[in-house]
Amino acid sequence: MIKVAIYGKGGIGKSTVTSSISAALGLEGHNVMQLGCDPKTDSTINLLGGTPPPPILQYLQENGKPDTLDAIVKRGFGNVACMEVGGPTPGVGCFGRGMLTAFDLLDEMGAYEAYRPDVVLYDIMADVVCGGIAVPMREGFADKVCIVTSGEKMALLAARNIITALRNFADRNYAELGGLILNCRDMDNEVERVEEFAHEMETSVIGVIPRDTAIHRFEEDGRTVVEGDRSLATSERFFDLARTIVDFGAGRNAA
Repeated sequence: MIKVAIYGKGGIGKSTVTSSISAALGLEGHNVMQLGCDPKTDSTINLLGGTPPPPILQYLQENGKPDTLDAIVKRGFGNVACMEVGGPTPGVGCFGRGMLTAFDLLDEMGAYEAYRPDVVLYDIMADVVCGGIAVPMREGFADKVCIVTSGEKMALLAARNIITALRNFADRNYAELGGLILNCRDMDNEVERVEEFAHEMETSVIGVIPRDTAIHRFEEDGRTVVEGDRSLATSERFFDLARTIVDFGAGRNAA
């Protein structure tokens, strides 16, 4: 099992990228869990026809501990096990603490044993990398961190902050940086700009997703582009990313 946290600034397309990778992994026969770690609870909607599962934190607040995992988990396209953390009561509590609560509940209820995932993907918003947002990278939940970015200044600034936070834990055998995923905005020299940034940060660009209206067209129907038309060149980019993530696991097991 390989556990990958996918970070990036809000609005950069993390959920689109994460759910499309999950769909590709599922089509290639892998068992996948995707956990949305964003109070908006919109990480898995394009695997579920537009309707997310009940947010874990809200379920706990309203109903207490669920009797079964089925209460907080929905199977989506590609048989992906879809979960959403949700958020704490507005103005009260810490989202990082909320993530820990959700992660602990899934562990206590044996989610990993029940779904036997080959790949676990955490989809995490990180405009500001506070201690709470850094939970998956520093608590040992994730093995690798991938960062979705564009060539825009603010997206690269967020990526730099995430990498800096990650490297603060480098001596503790926590998550390692897996690389950057460029979600294009059609800027001039965008690929070159991000590749230069990757070189500066001593990492690599592991995938480039073109700006494609097909992505948004299928999302209107609550589907990923991979589900909508797996033959598209853009879909193939997600299959390539899925294989890269599987290779993370192979490399980790070999080590």
